[in-house]
Amino acid sequence: MYSFSNITTLHADLKAGKVTCATLVEQAIAAIAEKKHLNAFLEVFEASAKESAKRTDEKIKYGTAGKLAGVIIGLKDNICYKGHKVSASSKILEGFESLYSATVVERLLAEDAIIIGRTNCDEFAMGSSNENSAFGNVLNPINEKCVPGGSSGGAAVAVAAGICHVSLGSDTGGSIRQPASFTGTVGFKPTYGRVSRYGLIAYASSFDQIGPITKTVDDAAIILEVIGGLDKNDNTSSSQKVEEYSKTLLQDKKYKIAYLKECVEAEGLDPEVKVAVLKQMEWLKGQGHSVEAVSFPYLEYLVPTYYVLTTAEASSNLSRFDGIHYGYRSKNATDLESTYKKSRSEGFGKEVKRRIMLGTFVLSAGYYDAYYSKGQKVRRIIHEKTNAILKDFDFILTPSTPGTAFEFGKNSADPIKMYLEDIFTVQANIAGIPAISVPCGNHSNGLPIGLQLMAGYFEESKLLNLASKIAK
Repeated sequence: MYSFSNITTLHADLKAGKVTCATLVEQAIAAIAEKKHLNAFLEVFEASAKESAKRTDEKIKYGTAGKLAGVIIGLKDNICYKGHKVSASSKILEGFESLYSATVVERLLAEDAIIIGRTNCDEFAMGSSNENSAFGNVLNPINEKCVPGGSSGGAAVAVAAGICHVSLGSDTGGSIRQPASFTGTVGFKPTYGRVSRYGLIAYASSFDQIGPITKTVDDAAIILEVIGGLDKNDNTSSSQKVEEYSKTLLQDKKYKIAYLKECVEAEGLDPEVKVAVLKQMEWLKGQGHSVEAVSFPYLEYLVPTYYVLTTAEASSNLSRFDGIHYGYRSKNATDLESTYKKSRSEGFGKEVKRRIMLGTFVLSAGYYDAYYSKGQKVRRIIHEKTNAILKDFDFILTPSTPGTAFEFGKNSADPIKMYLEDIFTVQANIAGIPAISVPCGNHSNGLPIGLQLMAGYFEESKLLNLASKIAK
């Protein structure tokens, strides 16, 4: 059984003939079957993965393989792969097969990555626990009584449980970083526009960003080199140069780091998480970095602003799923109106319906100015304050989450409590800046703790550099 540690070592082993891509695929398929109870994967792309492995083994033999040769990758079930099913873990897209591949998928395949299957997630990426999937809960492999985080829970579990080497997730308000924190993996959200969203089933278009969940920061850097960059199919993608991030990790620089006083001193923060974060800050000081407290007076506005704006965008984006064009259509429908009503009410889950209704409400004529318009103004204030801090500092440091992974059902009955799980992560999406969660020790309950770093626009190189030092 081959034990994966990182992409660089894997490539050396493939080149030396210690393992083959075909063997890696067989092992991944076996691991998915063995750990089926975790419910991380909704489908295994067995035929296409074996074909990719065979082709890549030939390329390795002739020295023509790409920079992701042999890397087994799981795709969150909201990223399209031509000729393969995609459902956003929703009944309303039951049986739908994608007609095209997302740009990130094309770029992965061009570098000989092997896509093993699609991973479970909260329906339409709406959730912080992976309890909202139409296909059941994903279990945290560290403690199966606990959630893995969401919405990219299956993607994080697939990596944490050693089922695949890397996963791609999407992050709208923490959906990569929060599950990474809960599973002891590395979760990376790039700058908005760094990675094309073409082929990502939208939740909230001005917030969504695709990124990797990996075992190491070095692997996250390599993946970003491949998937980042301008895409003619996504007008929000940036023409900013994609750096060789993996090479800049070796640089030894001293940074100015700001930690948000309101986050570290928050009443709802688990005391052990606080201690772990403070300990990490002392370590950074010992390494010659400057670490200072700064005030961020808008902490209590982050989650309300995020949910007003994202639900508004969701209500618009999800209007296309209507029971007419594709996917689920109610058998109880009798005319056009009942087709719309019944298909949507039966096809969407409870949380998705809640967010669509909330978004429709804040966009309605009588409430647009009171909620949506005001939300956009507050977003601008948060954006400006965040940028002001990053003009004086290289990074903003916070805990990734207020606590460790919680037990199933603990927050399910209280949407507000569940939404507050994102309190430290939504800032990066509101401001559009890059952010990463790296492991930061373990709680006395045995579960991992995550540390979050945020940096300025397109400063992924710097962010990955410091994150790699902390993760080691």
